[in-house]
Amino acid sequence: MKKSLYCLVFFLITQVASAQLFSKERIRNLDNFDKKFLSYGYFLGFNSYDFNFDYKFDRKDILVNKTTGFNVGLIGNMRINNYMDIRLEPGLYMTTRNLEYHPSYFQGMEYTDSDLKREIKSTYIHVPLLLKLSTKRLNNFKPFIVGGISTAINLSSNEKNPDDNSNGKFRTKSNMYFYEIGFGIDFYLYWFKFTPSIRGVFAINDEVVRDYDPNSPWTGNIESMKTRGVFINFTFQ
Repeated sequence: MKKSLYCLVFFLITQVASAQLFSKERIRNLDNFDKKFLSYGYFLGFNSYDFNFDYKFDRKDILVNKTTGFNVGLIGNMRINNYMDIRLEPGLYMTTRNLEYHPSYFQGMEYTDSDLKREIKSTYIHVPLLLKLSTKRLNNFKPFIVGGISTAINLSSNEKNPDDNSNGKFRTKSNMYFYEIGFGIDFYLYWFKFTPSIRGVFAINDEVVRDYDPNSPWTGNIESMKTRGVFINFTFQ
């Protein structure tokens, strides 16, 4: 379903852009909008978060079952010139990931079916600082690429919880750092600017809080666990 959603968004972007590009010159909407030094807006969207694992020893991979989450936030844009902008996009990102362990992680130990699964709920306050590089405006649309760094606070983190996986609690860190890259298209409509975009995010720091037992079947073989994800946002300015 997620792949179909991404393909549909990409198809709609390219179809509308093609219609604008290969049509005759149109009346320009919001002709002076991008001349503002500061502009504001908001966004709604979807996310798909994953984990990238590095392991200490060669064992079966920990499987990550992803879900589609929801994004909402605000935008502050500072114009540098006709082709460059600096953007601050604080938002709330909610997601759930489910880990599945292979029984080989529990060799010589008694375990139940629930021990093979861990649910990780995350609610991030995500704050990226981005550099937006745009092309020349063509009729009423303007493609761009965007990249930058970000930080996030996980409001659902249980980093300080004294219970670990031996009590069914998979713990993650509350503070995360990312780098991001993506692309999108600004569409200048009659009343506002509408922007669909796709962005990939990649964590810089390890997110797992290890169990007290260094040989824990849940965290003992994890060298690092880093979040990565894809955002599809729809911006209104």
